[in-house]
Amino acid sequence: MAVNSAIEWTESTWNPVTGCSEISAGCKNCYAKRMALRLQAMGQPNYRNGFKVTCHPHLLDLPLCWKKPQMIFVNSMSDLFHAKVPCDFIFRVFGVMHQAPQHIYQVLTKRAERLAELTDLLPWSKNVWAGVTVETAEYKYRISLLRQAKAYVKFLSLEPLLEDMGILDLSDIDWVIVGGESGPGARPIKADWVRNIREQCIEQNVPFFFKQWGGFNKKKNGRTLDGRKWDQTPHRISQEIYV
Repeated sequence: MAVNSAIEWTESTWNPVTGCSEISAGCKNCYAKRMALRLQAMGQPNYRNGFKVTCHPHLLDLPLCWKKPQMIFVNSMSDLFHAKVPCDFIFRVFGVMHQAPQHIYQVLTKRAERLAELTDLLPWSKNVWAGVTVETAEYKYRISLLRQAKAYVKFLSLEPLLEDMGILDLSDIDWVIVGGESGPGARPIKADWVRNIREQCIEQNVPFFFKQWGGFNKKKNGRTLDGRKWDQTPHRISQEIYV
């Protein structure tokens, strides 16, 4: 688990699963793959398999040790709903999240089909959010599948944003995150693509979070859009104990 994550829309990361495989356009320059291979070369034991999907039962209980409430991105180095993650292990991850209600867990996936398939079998506590990545208009169908999830908060990660999204139906969506691709070979993002999404979020009363412009030097390019930072978060966040 990483405390004080550099990812702008979360606080910490928890990776009971590592490794993944390409499924759509946004995977081309995957930061997690680059990092996993680097950690493998350094001899980090959790990455002995490189970027092959690997479950780590010894990491399951980590959130139970964290007393201070955290916003936790689940599997920043993988996809919990990857076909190679056994259903039993997914259930164990959800069980831990249920046992540590002081935290909010952000479960983000590109495998929206499996999310929809398993949703009725999973113990959705109010502190477990579900999100899908949608990087081009071709994958907007994932939004409809997300709507089937039983999560209390549903969010979209339009990152890396690779084209204009056109019209978005944001009904039953609680949060939209947008960001450009970063790192070597980063594909460019256009400001009008971002503005189009922002305006639809405003019209449909959905919180909008602009993460970054990206590029090879993402820090230099920053995350200011039209003179301000957009750091809106879901309206449904509250101080209640999620049980």
